Amino acid sequence: MAETDMDDLIEIIEKETDISEIPTSLPMMPVRDVVVFTDMLIPLFVGRDKSIKAVEAAADTDRYLFMCAQKVADDENPGKDDVYQLGTVGRIQKMLKLPDGRIKALIQGITKARVVKFKKQKPWFQVEVEMVEDKEIDTVDIEIEALMRNVRDSSEKILALRGEVSGDVGMILEQIESPGKLADLVASNLRLKVEDAQNLLETVDPAQRLLRVNDLLAREVELSAVQAKIQTNVKDEISKTQRDYYLREQVKAIHRELGDNDEKIAEVNDYSQKIKKAKMPEKCHKEALKQLKRLDQMHSDSSEASIIRTYLDCIVEMPWSKSTKDFLDIQKAAQVLERDHHGLEKVKERILEYLSVRKLNPSMKGQIICFSGPPGVGKTSLGQAIAKAMKRKFVRISLGGIRDEAEIRGHRRTYIGAMPGRILQGLRQCGTNNPVFMLDEIDKLGSDFRGDPSSALLEALDPEQNTEFSDHYLNMPFDLSKVLFVLTANVTDTIPSALLDRMEVIEISGYTREEKAVIAERHLFPRQLRENGLIRRSITVTSGAMDTLISQYTMEAGLRNLERKLGAICRKIARKIAEGQKGKFQVTKATLQKYLGPPVFQPELDQEESQVGLVTGLAWTEVGGEPLYIEVSLCHGKGELTVTGQIGDVMQESARAAFTCIKADMDILGIDKDAFETKDIHIHVPAGAIPKDGPSAGIAMATALISAFTGKVVNNKVAMTGEITLRGRVLPIGGLKEKALGALRAGIKTIVIPEKNKKDLHDLPAGVKRKIKFIPVRDLAQVLEVAFVDRDQD
Repeated sequence: MAETDMDDLIEIIEKETDISEIPTSLPMMPVRDVVVFTDMLIPLFVGRDKSIKAVEAAADTDRYLFMCAQKVADDENPGKDDVYQLGTVGRIQKMLKLPDGRIKALIQGITKARVVKFKKQKPWFQVEVEMVEDKEIDTVDIEIEALMRNVRDSSEKILALRGEVSGDVGMILEQIESPGKLADLVASNLRLKVEDAQNLLETVDPAQRLLRVNDLLAREVELSAVQAKIQTNVKDEISKTQRDYYLREQVKAIHRELGDNDEKIAEVNDYSQKIKKAKMPEKCHKEALKQLKRLDQMHSDSSEASIIRTYLDCIVEMPWSKSTKDFLDIQKAAQVLERDHHGLEKVKERILEYLSVRKLNPSMKGQIICFSGPPGVGKTSLGQAIAKAMKRKFVRISLGGIRDEAEIRGHRRTYIGAMPGRILQGLRQCGTNNPVFMLDEIDKLGSDFRGDPSSALLEALDPEQNTEFSDHYLNMPFDLSKVLFVLTANVTDTIPSALLDRMEVIEISGYTREEKAVIAERHLFPRQLRENGLIRRSITVTSGAMDTLISQYTMEAGLRNLERKLGAICRKIARKIAEGQKGKFQVTKATLQKYLGPPVFQPELDQEESQVGLVTGLAWTEVGGEPLYIEVSLCHGKGELTVTGQIGDVMQESARAAFTCIKADMDILGIDKDAFETKDIHIHVPAGAIPKDGPSAGIAMATALISAFTGKVVNNKVAMTGEITLRGRVLPIGGLKEKALGALRAGIKTIVIPEKNKKDLHDLPAGVKRKIKFIPVRDLAQVLEVAFVDRDQD
């Protein structure tokens, strides 16, 4: 419509086309997102193949084309049920074929028509139509005249609100005297949904159609008014912000002329003072001043300025030169360690050695100590004890489950939300550069596509390299050589060898029953009394009850379950006191079941007496040592060997080696050779739900096999551990201390060990060596001398 002048437009609208000249069979073109009204002049870009052929067919004949709206605009290939049946017959005024094959056509709506029949659907739609004429209005009464005037006024309001008003528009609207044509003209220029426009097209009563257009105009006027109001408010807000910024800059300029410091100058001066007080190395000092200069040249509200402020805050808060003075009174440190930890003599001795060397050589580089042992033996609390003994700050971070290298080295400053790594964050929080820094659960580190955190720790934990530790966020070297790193792990097998090589590993085994009783009396029970709001003098636990609690209610290397059981006793007594019961409460061996129920751990029923084919071995686990029972049974068969009990490949190989060993020496051992051909051998390790592996049960399996074949009884008071070879030699094993403590907890008094493990007895506590008899052996024959007993003796 914009391409035609006003007179032509009025002539087009008022001109009556002779409908009888229009053929009833026409090409049909579905149109999307638009409903073509009568007298509407619309430019269309035709791109679909069917539509292009329909336009070309119309152009080749009498230029008439039937247009109807699609029900679903996204449908690329609509069928006869996907279009509205009532549409508009149009005449192609102009047509231009574009280089890409599409057609640009200017089409004028002539009259409404309804599809009577689809004559063909390929290669284009050819339909038979009947013309639909509006109801005739004899005279325009005053009501219709008022409605037409209202429609004209509302149309001009909308155009005014949209900023499109002009005198020509009003003149065009005034020239149209037909209600139906006015309704069609206004409706064609409203931004109506296809459903609403189609309803208007299908309304054949001009007065009714004009009334609906009036309702739609009223709603459009209201929407346009709200939209104009929103745009005005936004414009006013932007103008106000610009005005405030201009005035603020003027105020700053006035302050500068008067010699007063504004906020930005004050901020820069503040950072400058903090950088000076931080006493950082020269290289770092220059970098900090460089970043401060960048901040001074930036606008205060820019995002880059915010990043630089955060970076400067981090730099000035790092303890570049802040240290705590070490307290190096060795005797008092020994008293602190003895007061906080019972037993662990080797560990306390190593700590005191470190303090002694530190006293004689204050410039000594920080040592990397790793406490390795089962859960609950006090590894973490030992780190706190070291810090307390030296009067240093204590920082602890848990490395369990960390898989991102950036957790150790930090993120680049270019990332949103970047921050330093965990190590520098800990130093920043404690405020000193020489704390006792505990890295807990070093064996639980992982690695994935985000990097390997254990490799990132190599630089931090190497005394030769950590004088210039590089963090990605700080991007400048930081000296970690004054930090005393203390690491903890349950096992050292999962720690990478390069990282393990930088540590001094101190093994912490489990506690004996006597040590547990002392620790419970001195530390665990008083702590549970405090936590449960109880008074020490009103509650007592007898020594017999404590022994029963340790031996029958807990079976662990550490102390966590023991403390939980003591907490359960305290809670039950607290409830009695809260309910009004008074008096002193004494927990004895007889009353222990009332508080905790029946004992959880009891000796296995099979071990109440010595038996044939049942041997007690010893196993090492992450939570300490424990007994491992091995059973052998013979039955009629063909000499097949079966091993069960969810055991690993190494343990299965050990069983086959033991079987081959006794088969080779069957004459010496007094075994009938026919037994290997007429009997099936079944070796079973009970607790089948628990995975087991390792070679240390070799001599136990060999002894059980010999006992089953010879009928000799195995002494149930003897446990054994050692690897067996095909020639009957006994090879050394690991974890002897943990296995010995596990045997002591199970009430075993005699242990057969490989002779090459005699050196490990030096590390055992004196109480363990006093209560357990260790018998070193070189070969299987020596094992059998100790293992078997006569039935009469048993």
